[in-house]
Amino acid sequence: MKICMVGYFPPHLGGISSYTYLLSKELINRKDEVFVLTYPHENVGDTSGIKVYTAPTLNIKGLRGLIFFISATLKLMSIVRKNKIDLVHAHYIMPPGLIAVICKGILGVKTAVTIHGSDIFVLARKRALRNLIKYVLNKVDYVFVVSDSIRDEVLNLGIEGIQNKIKVTYNAVDVQKFRPDQESSFKEEMNIDARKPVVLFVGNLVWQKGVGYLIRAKEFLKKDAEIVIVGDGPLFEEFKGIVEFENIEEIKFAGARKDIEKIMAAADVFVLPSLSEGRPSVILEAMASGKPVIATNVGGIPELVNEQVGILINPEDPVGLAEAINKLLGDKELREKMGKNAREQSMRYASIKIPY
Repeated sequence: MKICMVGYFPPHLGGISSYTYLLSKELINRKDEVFVLTYPHENVGDTSGIKVYTAPTLNIKGLRGLIFFISATLKLMSIVRKNKIDLVHAHYIMPPGLIAVICKGILGVKTAVTIHGSDIFVLARKRALRNLIKYVLNKVDYVFVVSDSIRDEVLNLGIEGIQNKIKVTYNAVDVQKFRPDQESSFKEEMNIDARKPVVLFVGNLVWQKGVGYLIRAKEFLKKDAEIVIVGDGPLFEEFKGIVEFENIEEIKFAGARKDIEKIMAAADVFVLPSLSEGRPSVILEAMASGKPVIATNVGGIPELVNEQVGILINPEDPVGLAEAINKLLGDKELREKMGKNAREQSMRYASIKIPY
């Protein structure tokens, strides 16, 4: 079988990129041929037997997605024709899913879309996009979702026949890469006292990740700790400016990083204070690294985080977030117990299941 993935793929960072890569590797192991069409990146290239293409665009807000939509549609049709692709698998509804549907309409190729979270929890709630998203989901042959909560949200759209083609395909984690005994010099690199505990956030700096509430939680912390924020995005400068202007101590920004497994190893507690989520891969990475997790009770997070591995809190609650951090930092035995349980539970997701 010949499959072409469309969407984020390494060296791009994030959960979608990780999912697409792990699925592609499983397909290669099954002796399928895998092609990828992704966004431009200076270090992009073929990897692990996967042929990787890019479609040009400009990094200009408001134009990036539109230009990629046009260039990627033309590129995808060329890839499908040249390689006789059997299935186009888009990751994220807009624009990858729409690109796949247009290609299907012109060339008749089978199509699938995996919904990862914000494409249904955020984009589908915008009136201008809702009908277009419903159109894509109606036209594709297969609809995959990474969590039960996403499935329920899709079914609520009321698309005729959607229940017959939707399937939950949970994301996975590389338990060899993310593991408790991973070596790390991250504290030394960031000039953090080796004895000081680290509270870690990893993710895109966008409003739905709730990083502002983590910054506000700092004033309610009773335990001495360093909050480390790893990631980049449109709110990076704003958050950094708040910390500097208000002179909030013990909050460090590490920017976008590719060595997340080594950064996880340096953490004592992992925090994800999101306002909206699908089923975040970064939580699985923290769990596989043997870290207790504090996260908000939204989307697919409760499917991963329970009282054995961490603490669930309400979104938009810096006081509740601080209380949870204080609880874990004040109880080493509890942290270690949760971390051990987290590693054990992550092993359930050590491999990704091919949905076709």
